[in-house]
Amino acid sequence: MTITFKTPADVEAMRIAGRLASEVLDMLTPHVKPGISTEALDKLAHDHIVQVQQAIPAPLNYAPPGYTPYPKSICTSINHQVCHGIPNDRPLKNGDIVNIDVTVIKDGWHGDTSRMFVVGEGSIAAKRLCQLTYDAMWKGIVKVKPGATLGDIGHAIQTFTENQGFSIVREFCGHGIGRKFHEDPQVLHYGRPGTLEVLKPGMVFTIEPMVNAGRREIREMGDGWTIVTKDRSLSAQWEHTVLVTETGYEVLTLSAGSPPPPAFALPEPAASAA
Repeated sequence: MTITFKTPADVEAMRIAGRLASEVLDMLTPHVKPGISTEALDKLAHDHIVQVQQAIPAPLNYAPPGYTPYPKSICTSINHQVCHGIPNDRPLKNGDIVNIDVTVIKDGWHGDTSRMFVVGEGSIAAKRLCQLTYDAMWKGIVKVKPGATLGDIGHAIQTFTENQGFSIVREFCGHGIGRKFHEDPQVLHYGRPGTLEVLKPGMVFTIEPMVNAGRREIREMGDGWTIVTKDRSLSAQWEHTVLVTETGYEVLTLSAGSPPPPAFALPEPAASAA
């Protein structure tokens, strides 16, 4: 495993790329409503990344070995789609849930983040799945500190999710990121504490759990990219890019419109003097 450790200058460049990726989601938020197509959202994102941010949408024409080039600038995964959904001309409907996954390249560095959106009035079950998946991501993030392990992150996400009666997709995981879109290490969203790679300052990777309301089994659609739940149950995903610091972690994909961390991820208030 070849993990690249980021220098302070690298980290500063990644903060910029991460903020830009998150700002694309901020920009898209008011547009995610019934009647808009994911194709239209893709065009909005592409034009913003290229023209406003002077950056590059990393997914466009991305082609790992064995894949045809990805044809769009963002991924949009709706309802029972788990990940890598390709934007198309079908309008979003009231009650849909959609994950929008954005990766930008700025000055050679990648910023990668995704959020869930509930279109119009979502069901209680759909909103619960989206919120629980957000909390699951943060259960993993708060485990990040020097000396912890990747297994600690996966275990925290898995136990929290499964205790709520949901399942974790195992075929896809988080990943190291930097000048390359996908680097070592792989960041599993399940596992045993104290196993796998030990975290050290300067490591940067994504935490991006995919949580299914039903069973964890998935299948690939005929387009060669879109992944869906086998039982057609709803699926949700959130993603942040995270740096291991000297004392803990820093989330690199934050912007003005980022949802706030859950209460359990906030620092403890300082005890007041008696």
